[in-house]
Amino acid sequence: MKKQTTTPFEVYGKNTKALFTLKAYRGEGLVLLAMNWKKDTPPDNFVGFSIEYKEPNGERFFSVANRINFLDKNGKAVLQKQTSLQAPIQKFRWVHYPRNPNIVGDFEYKIKPVFMDKNDDLSYGASQSIAININNETYHNQLNIAFTRGFIMSQAFVDRYLEKENVNTLIPNSGKKGLSFTPTHPYAADAYNWMGLEARQCIIDTLTKAVADKTAKVFMICYDFNLPELLVHLKKLGKRLTIIIDDSGEHKHASPETEATEILMKTTGGKVKRQHMSKLQHNKVIIVDGKEKIAIGGSTNFTWRGFYVQSNNAVIIKGAKAIQPFINAFNHYWEFDKAADFGNTTAANWHSLQLKNIDASVTFSPHGANNKVLPSIATDITNHTKSNIFYSLAFLYQTPGLILDGINQLTNNENIFAYGISDRKTGGIDIQKPNGNVLPVYATELSNNLPLPFKAEPKRPGVGNSMHHKFIVLDFNLPTARVYTGSYNFSKPADNDNGENLFLIKDRRVTVSYMLEALKLFDHYHFRVAVKEAKSKKEILHLKKPPKTKTEKPWWHEHYTDQRKIKDRTLFAK
Repeated sequence: MKKQTTTPFEVYGKNTKALFTLKAYRGEGLVLLAMNWKKDTPPDNFVGFSIEYKEPNGERFFSVANRINFLDKNGKAVLQKQTSLQAPIQKFRWVHYPRNPNIVGDFEYKIKPVFMDKNDDLSYGASQSIAININNETYHNQLNIAFTRGFIMSQAFVDRYLEKENVNTLIPNSGKKGLSFTPTHPYAADAYNWMGLEARQCIIDTLTKAVADKTAKVFMICYDFNLPELLVHLKKLGKRLTIIIDDSGEHKHASPETEATEILMKTTGGKVKRQHMSKLQHNKVIIVDGKEKIAIGGSTNFTWRGFYVQSNNAVIIKGAKAIQPFINAFNHYWEFDKAADFGNTTAANWHSLQLKNIDASVTFSPHGANNKVLPSIATDITNHTKSNIFYSLAFLYQTPGLILDGINQLTNNENIFAYGISDRKTGGIDIQKPNGNVLPVYATELSNNLPLPFKAEPKRPGVGNSMHHKFIVLDFNLPTARVYTGSYNFSKPADNDNGENLFLIKDRRVTVSYMLEALKLFDHYHFRVAVKEAKSKKEILHLKKPPKTKTEKPWWHEHYTDQRKIKDRTLFAK
């Protein structure tokens, strides 16, 4: 990756003649565009925004496509995707993935308001433009936040890879077959890059470099493991690898984890340990101590599902001082199998990563009675949150207690903006509260019988959840912005029983990246709810034209009358 200076993560449009404001937020290879009308409300003939973008050093603008269109003159659905110049975006914000996000330099965006006259002809107002660098590396050579795409259940995935192929030509239908599975999809390599996104790339690149650096020692902790492409790298490391693999539950007996253990016992000279602490060795950690000093934590399991099906994140840190807490923790895990013993080690305390101008710390579970962190996180949520909470929490439905109570408390606070997503419906929490806060929209599948203009989607291969994140973002727009993230499920078992990693990062650039990931997933699954509702009502999803009677409302009416949409529109555009 080319060296780059730190660029702004928030950029504003500056055209005073435009009828709307524009604010752009940098994400990890993506951008959030937030628009707001300057006057009280737009005119009735305003039918959305067109969005165009140009790559760094590019020669032309591309128009963002919209799958949803206006109905034709006969009231029928238009099934072909059209550009947003013809099928404008009827939202006040849009998360956009460019085709080639890793190009170094500024992406230029041009946004225009679109109007429709009584003859259904379109016209355009003055544009707002911004330039923003969204290259994936968060802080060069110090800290990088990386995500998987997690959109195997999406129209984009179907369009790209499933027009002629079955999903099981890419991914095994059972994790137990993972180490022996061979893909037959003709574009498997391209599909894996698309599905695994930056998290996969960073993990594989880290191991590839470690193999090439003959001075490098690698330490690894795995909960799930069934990826042949990773096993190939680990075998090449030979005796330079020391690895801990979970042996709880199904991992204990005939499993890919046991199979990998038998292989690596030979190649490492026996430097493999099986472990489950009091319940699980739930870490997903790689440490490289060589010419480069790298440590990786986060939620991404080293599996087909972890890389290619689930929404996951990885935290990559660099530097001798930064990785030292990881090395210490690994040594303590290797020495102690009992939770109580590990909880008394220094690894279970918070440790600064000593990064330049970045306030970031890490701690490892299981914790003891004197260093447990769950109560302090709950206190931070309930007592210190001033503006907003965003979260993406797998297993929230089965982890009642301090964190769920704290999230409920903020959701019921009309002064706090709350968006969240869980992997399943959570008892006791409504999707929408009277004050406009929403949590949690839950990751859901759609049936193959979808309303127009959508195509059938694959069912998730195997079993398990599709959203696997464990992060909470607090006050992303304030100087006190912070995010908790890692493998830690914000539960008593995560705090007291399991091997886990947990980061606390107090940095707005990082928190904005996590906020955008939460927002992207929230939008994706919230829209899927709308699709299911449209199907149940036998409706066609389509863009709204201007009202033709006094009783009709323009598309934007709810964004100025619904409390959730008012909060949404104003928060991001500030």
